[in-house]
Amino acid sequence: MHLAAHAVSISSSELRVNGLSAVYEFRIPMYEIAQVANPEAALLDHVLFSGIVRTSSQCGAQAETYVCVADYALPSGTERLTIECTLFQITVPNHVHLLTVVADGNSDQEVFDKNTTRRIVRLHPPTHVEAFVRDVGDGMLRILQNGAVLMLVALIFAARSVRQTLQLLTMYLGGEWAMRGIAPLIPIPFTPEFIQAAMILSIVYFAVEVWILPRARGRSIVVITIGLIHGLYFAPLPASYLFGASILQAGTVVLFAWRGISRRQAALQSG
Repeated sequence: MHLAAHAVSISSSELRVNGLSAVYEFRIPMYEIAQVANPEAALLDHVLFSGIVRTSSQCGAQAETYVCVADYALPSGTERLTIECTLFQITVPNHVHLLTVVADGNSDQEVFDKNTTRRIVRLHPPTHVEAFVRDVGDGMLRILQNGAVLMLVALIFAARSVRQTLQLLTMYLGGEWAMRGIAPLIPIPFTPEFIQAAMILSIVYFAVEVWILPRARGRSIVVITIGLIHGLYFAPLPASYLFGASILQAGTVVLFAWRGISRRQAALQSG
């Protein structure tokens, strides 16, 4: 499994189920556990699977990655697992863990952070289509939760035409997607509080600029920069999350901007 996004602390693991047994492999960069005492016990104890029993485990460093492999026994008839992940308690508050469950030829990936510590996973994972649709929905929900909706409002008021709306929207979404490639190159991890504050400040700045300087030049550069900042929020998550967020953002901006501009033009014609 590939580990990325230095800007946000991240680890990954895979639970591979085979009948009444399962093999769990956990991977985390060495620099993420520099402050963790007794990492073999701590890491496995902070990713718990209810209803199954760990029968053995072995951990050690492999180059720049710390790897744990554990074996589990499953009771007959086990259909679901409740997984509790609290790695943020022993690493850093912004830690994100990606856990993949593989069984019956399908796989399902769950995302854990300090806001999402518990998930119920089927041992007959959903199809790729089902998992994709679910992640797209989660991405849309995160947009509603992180305050980025205010940026959409600012984009709508900043545009003077449908064409300009699409240009600004493309710049903004392009910045969010570009951060997926930039984040692994950033050596400094950012806390959730820093990312949230940076997002809010960027929105406030943009809103004030649009209000005071409605026809200012260089707005595309500002919008791209804000998109990069907001992209930090989605950088460690699967691409399907950002895809869902992009659909919601694009649909919202285009719908309301089109209606607003249409009404404005109708008012001018009637006047």
